[in-house]
Formats: sequence, structure tokens, C-alpha cells
Amino acid sequence: MTEAANVPEGLVIEGRYRIVHRIAEGGMATVYQAVDERLDRTVAIKIMHTQLAQGPLRDQFVERFRREAKSAAAIANPHIVQVYDTGEFNGLDYLVMEYVHGVNLRHEMNTQRTFTVRETLRILSETLDGLSAAHRVGVVHRDIKPENILLNDRGRVQITDFGLAKAASQATLSATGMLLGTAAYLAPEMIQDNQATPQGDLYSIGITAWEMLAGFVPFQSDNPVTLVFKHVHEDVPSLSDSCPGLHPDVAAFIAHLTARAVDARPADATAALQELRALTASLPISAWQYRKSTDGDQATANETTQPPLPPLDPPAPATEPIATASARPSADAATDTIAKPSPDAELAATAEFRPDATQPIAKADAAGDAATQTIPAVPSTPTQAIPQTGVLPDGQFDDAQTADAVADTDADTGTRHTKRTVAVVAIILFALAAIGGGVFAWWYYLGPGSYWTMPQPNDISCTEGRDCPITDADWADYESTLKVAGIPYTTDEDYSDTVAEGDIISAHLTADGSADPLDVGDRINRRDGSQITVTVSKGVRQATIPDDILDPNSANAADPLKALKDAGFDNVTHDEDNDQYSDTLPAGVALTISPDPGTTLDHNAEVTVTLSKGPAPVDMPNIIGSTRDEAEAALAELRLIANVTEEFSDSVPSGQVISASADSGAQLHWGDTVDVVVSKGPQTAAVPSGLVGKQESDVTKTLEDLGFKVETNRILGGLFGTVRDVQYDGESISNGADVRLRDKDGNATVITLTVV
Repeated sequence: MTEAANVPEGLVIEGRYRIVHRIAEGGMATVYQAVDERLDRTVAIKIMHTQLAQGPLRDQFVERFRREAKSAAAIANPHIVQVYDTGEFNGLDYLVMEYVHGVNLRHEMNTQRTFTVRETLRILSETLDGLSAAHRVGVVHRDIKPENILLNDRGRVQITDFGLAKAASQATLSATGMLLGTAAYLAPEMIQDNQATPQGDLYSIGITAWEMLAGFVPFQSDNPVTLVFKHVHEDVPSLSDSCPGLHPDVAAFIAHLTARAVDARPADATAALQELRALTASLPISAWQYRKSTDGDQATANETTQPPLPPLDPPAPATEPIATASARPSADAATDTIAKPSPDAELAATAEFRPDATQPIAKADAAGDAATQTIPAVPSTPTQAIPQTGVLPDGQFDDAQTADAVADTDADTGTRHTKRTVAVVAIILFALAAIGGGVFAWWYYLGPGSYWTMPQPNDISCTEGRDCPITDADWADYESTLKVAGIPYTTDEDYSDTVAEGDIISAHLTADGSADPLDVGDRINRRDGSQITVTVSKGVRQATIPDDILDPNSANAADPLKALKDAGFDNVTHDEDNDQYSDTLPAGVALTISPDPGTTLDHNAEVTVTLSKGPAPVDMPNIIGSTRDEAEAALAELRLIANVTEEFSDSVPSGQVISASADSGAQLHWGDTVDVVVSKGPQTAAVPSGLVGKQESDVTKTLEDLGFKVETNRILGGLFGTVRDVQYDGESISNGADVRLRDKDGNATVITLTVV
């Protein structure tokens, strides 16, 4: 442990910076959290290691240490960690820097392994923005790597460690021959030619982005020499090979940053940032959501794992099998057996009723006409009369005595007996026919022949004394049951969250428009045209998340919660805790959707949405009296846009802010424009040459036309009216001198003429 690493907590450096605790220790310095007691703010202090400060290369390391302070201090950008102060403590140089709440990108890469295109390009954009500010002032970082890219607690990028930075015109890797920087991210020209360029920073950030998307760096080796050899002699592999499904424009942009030849890369970070903005403007939504799986090399963006489809059902037989009464239990004997007439009718008639009273009997007329006549099935006329007492069925007598008596009877008596017998038989037959017809009429119009009974499905159990609905019965099986029972039906389909696809939701009568569900055992009238409608489940209703819901220019993006509801989703959760401010997306536009857009799922599945809160509110800083650079930096830090104009001012020194369109403390938002007026100093005018020797009136007119106030000092009454001297503020004015037109109070400057 070095001396720098043993600085005790509570120690106050330079009577100002109180050490709180150690944050981290690197190869060159130890970083502490401290409190600036003068300004009452938390800062980070980097203190050089003792062995470096006292070693043979002290001057080089001290120079690098101080260069970091100068380089970072020269850059005004919210994505650069600011350096506030520098000094020496017990012979050790130290830097006082902005304290960043958060982690470095390496920590996030170790945690997440891979990033989405959206997150990668966001971090890349903010890093390029910071580097562009450095490149504009001629500073090359030379050590861009994940460890030097900090992510604050708002997820924003801040670049640190400008210890290797140098002016681009002087930049070489090291005057001592040491190879500084991290080998995995070094540009080929930095290794081969010992030259650091803005394009070298782009190469390093390109390798970082390559690693964020792929999960590993493009060149890997345990030997640093082998690693740098690969950078010099091999092209960076195409990112598409390691990230199948990555949008080709993204891979092409990374390839442009990591081109082996310096001239094949963008000129600097500003050019790269412009190229990135053009890319993001045309990138489709699906490309933004790409993320390489951490379980393999397959992309996970816009993929929904679907279970394998079940095998197709076997084809139905060409003809329906005939079900018999014994094949299944029956709810009512009337539907399975033949109704029988009363015992009295059976005595009177020998004909049987037809099994189905509704079936007509077709009978040809006597003339043999092709027309048929439909009549109800009724008992046929008996073919045999019941014999009278003493008369055998074949017409013979039962004993000889009777036969003799009959033989002795005259013909008239025999005729009367015959007529009486026929009449009695006819009456009996008529009575039996009437009884049979009544029994049939009861069975057909009032009895079991007048209705169907709702049968019980084979896969439903019923409890006696309770209603037994047919919900959840398999429709394919129950349809066969209805056909065997002869019950007319129609089908309807509907979605159901509780009934499986292909099962019955309910059945109801359709003749009277009733929606009351039918239960097992309910009666259905045969005579009024009644039929049942069976509603079959189509399963849970599906809905699809709109593909363009993350496109801020689409109608669905304007109100994503309504768009999801209109798409059919009933369980949409707005994750308000994760809503974020955005300087690019208006309030209410979706930031993230889970699952991804384009996914089809159950309508009641949870869909989680986070929304943009729009540009964040910020308080206008007090920039009056600040220099132009200070004002622009203060506004840029709050993501405000400065519109600077210049005016002459008699009271405000040149280069300082005269006024701003927003008062100090006024609430603005990211992206708002603030008009800033900067002083050009007092307005001046050149006093013309050759005024001495001219007449007072001519000189006075010339000076007053320029805006000066003229006072005259006449010698001997100014008899000749000739100007002998021209003075300002007690001093003679040389020919062509610039003189301010007004004093600090705005009064015209007084020019004094001496006239003789």
C-alpha cells in the first residue's frame, strides 16, 4: 500500500479539502472522496503514489498528472469530468475533480455482458459528444476504454482520466518509450507510428462499442504483444459475424470507427457524431431493440419463443357412426326407447306404433299415382275380431246341442244374429281405435314425443338435484351426441379466458331469442321450431403490440397506453417509477415496452410501459456578468441552448454577459433556448486627423456628427476662431485615435477644443 493510499480520513489538505474515505486505487494514484469545505461540495481528490513521485521517472509522471488537470480544465462539456483545482501535498501532486455518483462502463459490462443497440448508441453518442468538445480545442484523450467512461446515477456518460491527453499537434504515445494505454483498445497508428490522433480516440470508442454489443473484444490474447500485433496487422472483424441479426447499418458504422487505416475513419469526434445522428434518424425500431443473447450467439430482439404446435387431429370418418341407446347413458327414456300405448289399446290393436312419431308414412293412392300422401302414424285396423261366446274363431260351434238349435232356427233369426255380432265388433274396434289415437296424441303433443331432453356430455359429471351446465365439455364429442339424439343445433364461436379452445362455453335456445343457458335435462320443444345454439370457445383472445409504438413519429406513440388498449390489451401497467426525462422524446411517448413491439400474446397478459417525462425542468443559472465561455458552459451543463448576440455597452466590460432572456432562477426545460447578450465594450469613434488649424465651427460640427459633445476653451476670446488643440480627458488626441462615444453612465464623451 502506498503513502497516498494511507491518507487518513478526516485529514484536511491545504486547509480546504477534508478526506472522507478512499474510493479506488490505480497504478498511478489513489482517489478519495472529499468535501471542499470552502464551497461546501463533494469532490474527488486524486493523489499521486509516492513511488512515482520519488522514482527516476518522476518528471514524466508529474507532467502527465498536471497535463490531466490542464486538458480537462480546457474542455467545457457535461460529458467530461471537470477538474477544479491542483496542488501538492507532502511532495505528492494531487487533482481536485468533480465527484461523479455512479459506476464505470466496465462495471456495467461485467454485469450485463451485452447491451441493446439503443443503449450502446446512447452511450456512444454521449462519449462522442464529450470527445468532440476535446477535439475542438485540440486535445486527444489517447486512453479511451470502459474504465475511463463513467456512468453517473442518471445513466449519463462522463469521460475521465485525461492523464494521457495531449495537444493533437504534439501527441505521441510516450517520450520515454513506454507503451501507455490499454492494449485491447489502442489504435494501430498509436502502436506502429507512436502517433495519437483524434481518429485514434474514435478507434478506441469503436472497439468499446463492439465489445458492448458482442460481449467480448474483437482481438483477444493473453500476450499483450500478440494483442497489439493483431491491431496493427489485422482488420477488426465484422460485428455482424458475432452478432447475427444486428442491423447492417449499425455494424457498418462501428466498422467505420474501427477501420485500420486512419484516413478510413471519420475526421474527428464531431464528424463521427454527425454520422451517428444520421444513422439513428433512419434506423428502424426493430434494430434499436436488438440485443445479443447472453446464453449464446443468437439475437433476442423481436423474438418470441413459441411452443411447438400440437399435432393435427386425425381426420373425421367419412360417415358418422351410429350411436345406440346402449352406447351412452340417457337423460330420458323417451329419447332412447319406443313409447308404448296403454294396455287396453294393446288388447284392441295388433298394429305397433312407429319408433319415431314424427316420421311420416308414405302411401301410394289407389290409382297408382306417383304422388304420396303423408299421414301420422296411427294404429292400423285390427285384422281379427274378438270371438263371441260359443263361437270359435274359425266359425264352428262349440258343441252339438248348439249346432242343432242353430240348425232349427229359421233364416231370419240367423241373419239377425250375424248383424248384431258385426255391430258389436265394430263398436269395440272403434272404441279401441279411439283409445289408441288418444294415447298417441298425448305422447306426440304432451308426452315425451313433444320435446327433446338436453343430453349429458360424456366428459361432464352431474350432481343430482343441482343444475348441470355443459360448460367445458368437448364440442367434437358432444356434437355426435346431439346428432344421435336428433336435436337441431347451430354453432357460434367466442373467445374465453377460462374455457379451453374447442370446448363448449354455453348452449341456449335460439327460437325465442333467449340467452338463458341450457343445462343437462332441460327440455327443448319439438313443435315450435326450437333449436339450440352452442357457443364454442376459440381460446383466450390474442392481441399484438403495435410495431410502431416506439416510433415517436407514429400515431401509436403519441398515446401508447391508449394504443395498447385499442390493440386489445386489458392488463397494461404504466411503470411510473421508471419514467425518465428525455431531451429527444416529448412527454407521454413510450421509452420502453415489455414484451417487445410486434409480440402477440394473450389479451390479459401484462404489458409494462415506461414513458418519457419530456425535457427535465431546470433552473436558469445567474450568468449576468459572466464571460461568454462561462455562460455557454453553464447553460450547456443544464442542456440549455445559448443564442448569443453582441452589443456595445458603456457599463459592461467587453466579453461579459449584459443580459439573458430568462431571469436567474426561472424554470426552463432541457432544450430550451436562452438569448444571451454579450458586451462588445463601449462604442468608439475615430477622431479625424487634421482638426488642428481648422475653424472652430467646422471642427465642432465634425465631432458632434460623430456623437461627441464639444466644449471650447477660448484663448484671448478666440478672436481668430482657429483650433489649436483637441483634448479628451485632459489629454491631446492624436490624429485618428479611437475615443469612446459615451461614458459609463451613457453620457456623450466631452471633447475639448482650444481656440485662439
